[in-house]
Amino acid sequence: MNALRFAFAALLPLLAACASVAASRAQPWDNARQLIVVTTADWDAPTGTLRAFERDGAGWRETAPGFAVNVGRSGAGWGLGLHDARDQDAGPVKREGDGRAPAGVFAIGPAFGYAPELSTGLAYKPMQANDWCIDVPDSPLYNRIVDRSLAKAPGLDRASEPMRRDLQAKPDDLYEVGFVIEHNAQATPQGGSCIFAHVQRGIDMPTAGCTSMPEDALRGLLAWLREDAHPAFVLLPQAEYARLRAAWHLPVLGDTTSH
Repeated sequence: MNALRFAFAALLPLLAACASVAASRAQPWDNARQLIVVTTADWDAPTGTLRAFERDGAGWRETAPGFAVNVGRSGAGWGLGLHDARDQDAGPVKREGDGRAPAGVFAIGPAFGYAPELSTGLAYKPMQANDWCIDVPDSPLYNRIVDRSLAKAPGLDRASEPMRRDLQAKPDDLYEVGFVIEHNAQATPQGGSCIFAHVQRGIDMPTAGCTSMPEDALRGLLAWLREDAHPAFVLLPQAEYARLRAAWHLPVLGDTTSH
């Protein structure tokens, strides 16, 4: 028994060292100086809370109070982003058409909108009548925004994601302003496509997998975001955020400054 206790005691420093290495492992988003964090109550929650953080020499600092957002009508599921799939615990996996928002850490892509110009530090692309995001998994242009008048490829006629929604038979302003969340940038078939932050349809009205919010809040984020700050987007259920926060070098929620 004494020998067993001694062996266990000798093992404790090794376990602590392994935990320390895991917590300090470099992450692809370590160069991010801006972070948008969305947390949901659980995997199946269709709403969440969005917080924005900036990082300086003192660590992460929350820039404004959090506010409610809508996510996928079926909740969230592990997406394909910057995070290592080995860090994923039990939970659903995002698939095309499942109504789940992708969970994980993702690069923030260009901004888009209906107007010729937009106040933002991101690259901006004004959308035209022929701009569509291709959500057809067997298309070679899957998960890309393309000009359908120029791009000719199988499956484009089946795409259902027009970027100028104001010009459709049932017009709306959901894409009046927004930005791309770089989920499934490698275009894995059936991995999920066309994931954006965009204007909400209404309070507590979930999406097909995007994150939606009031237009004034979204315009505020767009004006704040800067491409040279390498911004990243995080979406996780609260329990997963707590489990991964240290290893993923994420802010402590509720603190004004954290490392």
